[in-house]
Amino acid sequence: MPPANGPVPNPSHELPAGGSLPVVSSTSQFAEIERPVLAAPEPVAPRPVERGAVVFDLDGTLLDDLGAISDVAADVLTTAFGTPPEEGRIHYLATTGMPFEAQLAQLYPEAPAALRASTARTFHQRKVREAYARAKPFPEVPKLLKRLSAERWTLAVATGAETEMAELLLEREGLRFWFDAVLGSRDGTKREHLAEFRRRYPGVPVFLVGDSRFDMEAAGSVPGVVALGRATSLPGWTIATKDLTKWGAAWAGRSLAELPEVLVRLSRRSADGPRGAPRRRG
Repeated sequence: MPPANGPVPNPSHELPAGGSLPVVSSTSQFAEIERPVLAAPEPVAPRPVERGAVVFDLDGTLLDDLGAISDVAADVLTTAFGTPPEEGRIHYLATTGMPFEAQLAQLYPEAPAALRASTARTFHQRKVREAYARAKPFPEVPKLLKRLSAERWTLAVATGAETEMAELLLEREGLRFWFDAVLGSRDGTKREHLAEFRRRYPGVPVFLVGDSRFDMEAAGSVPGVVALGRATSLPGWTIATKDLTKWGAAWAGRSLAELPEVLVRLSRRSADGPRGAPRRRG
């Protein structure tokens, strides 16, 4: 496998025999890479919202699908680049949170662009057929969204997945109803999504709930956005609450069940000024 062009994250995880990932100590430049935006949509006018906005990542945050997607990615990388399956899976997980095209640009910078493009197309097709076909929300998510909406939070989605597919998945699982907007790869980078939501919902707190380093970095790069994290535990791979808080999360947990109380607590602290670090839950 060609050497990575720059560092990739190395949270708490196990590597395949002989494998290694360099440790990063700075923000990744690849957080900004995205597929080309096909067309500029009509701008959405800013509007007042009652309490604040909670923006959710999709894969690995709302949907418990990261294991299935990483298995697809591993097989695709083995076929295209000869990467051993478990090594490819770990490298995919280490760079998740950015679009797959950006992951390939980081992991295989010397590979021909045409090969990376065809590999990305294959991945997206197989992700839909093999992972999204059986993807389900985390158990607490439906009740959580209903409660947050009842408590007058404005909800949205920001994902590196294809916008249309994200919409379809949320519709299929009966969740689309709760979201004011869904922004995906068609609409720019996650950083751009958050800047757009800050514009749409002026004067209120905006929170991003994600599961990767790149989610935390994107939130930290947009003034007025607070990062919150869902910890991940898969065979051979863990992103712990301490990893997420190290990368900028104001709170992180293994479940999002207590998110309503967390939002209230952080909103009050934001209004009153800092009073010490938020409590972490592991």
